[in-house]
Amino acid sequence: MASTPTELLSPADQERRRGLRLMKGVALGALVFMAVLFAVAFAFQEQIPALAYVRAFAEGGMVGALADWFAVTALFRHPLGIPIPHTAIIPNRKDEIGRNLGEFVETEFLRGDVVRAKLEATAIAARLGEWLSEPDHAERVAAEASVMASGILQALSDDDVQSVIEDLAREHLIAPEWGPPLGAWLGRIVESGAHHGAVDMGFDSIAAWLAANQMAFTGLVSRRLPSWVPSIAHRFVDDTVYNEAIKFVAAVQADPEHPARHAIDGYLDRLADNLQHDPATIGRLEDAKSTVFDSPRVRELAAEAWNTAKTGLLASLADPESGLRRRAATALAEIGERLTTDAALQHRVDSWVTDAAVFLVDRYRHDIASIITDTVERWDPDETTEKIELMVGRDLQYIRLNGTIVGALAGLAIFSIAQALLG
Repeated sequence: MASTPTELLSPADQERRRGLRLMKGVALGALVFMAVLFAVAFAFQEQIPALAYVRAFAEGGMVGALADWFAVTALFRHPLGIPIPHTAIIPNRKDEIGRNLGEFVETEFLRGDVVRAKLEATAIAARLGEWLSEPDHAERVAAEASVMASGILQALSDDDVQSVIEDLAREHLIAPEWGPPLGAWLGRIVESGAHHGAVDMGFDSIAAWLAANQMAFTGLVSRRLPSWVPSIAHRFVDDTVYNEAIKFVAAVQADPEHPARHAIDGYLDRLADNLQHDPATIGRLEDAKSTVFDSPRVRELAAEAWNTAKTGLLASLADPESGLRRRAATALAEIGERLTTDAALQHRVDSWVTDAAVFLVDRYRHDIASIITDTVERWDPDETTEKIELMVGRDLQYIRLNGTIVGALAGLAIFSIAQALLG
């Protein structure tokens, strides 16, 4: 199995590879040491009977070292390249291991009771509040949210959004009849007398215009008089009309019960009733509405509304000092303060988060766990083997070293007992 070039490994994996090679060397050195010790003891045990114990010690050490070497190696590859059954377990059973791991996570970790117990023991709202109450953190969240919002706005299709706005405008603004609701609204205004302020403002505006535009009355009536009428009479007629207009407006301003006011009230009352019940009035209003909001114009208004809103939002989201960004950061900090101090709010947020997490886990835990299974299935067997060996291989080399020592002691103990019992 070819190993990944060192330069392609992360610094952590490079360090693990160095540690693995070091421990492999230590375990191999222990085996070589036992082999040399066995050879020496075997060669001279006839001359020195006590070396028989050393031979048994070394023999057991070699057996233990070789057995554990085989066991450890069989996890990752075929020992000596020989395809012995039940060896190279990890590459051959990679997919099954992934399925078992996913099932284990699903059944033991992604359970509603486990998730609920963990979340209920965690002060989620209080911790979030403490973090958000820091101005720097609130600004950071506002900045990240602005980036996300800008990305969403830029990703949206302008034509699609304009079509949605156009459809909504047609459905909720243009398609419904305007007459009855406008008539009902106008009727309530007239009944309550709320229009009197607007009438007063109108007559005040007329009075101010008359005071500033006397010359507009020059010739207004006199130009219609016969040519033989003296010019002084022309001026008299125009001045009379102007003065009468001023007197009329002043009288209306001064008298809340002036007939002109009652006439306006009556007209508005009749208009409100006609807008609700007179088909002709309703039809004229609908015709006027259709004329104003014809199909191309609605499309143009939708495009203008969207482009204006989009441009303004993007500019505000991109500017850290914009009112939108500042208000968002301030609002987040205030929410953090409330989450820190308001126990009732903390309880509601904690309960909502817990219930939402439990719901998601109960409904989608199989899909979540399948991420593990699917990911492991996509891994290359050799690469998977190398990754796992780098993670746990160094510790497994201790098993070889321990097997060498335990085997040596077991060999010595067995030989010693046999000598004691059998001679």
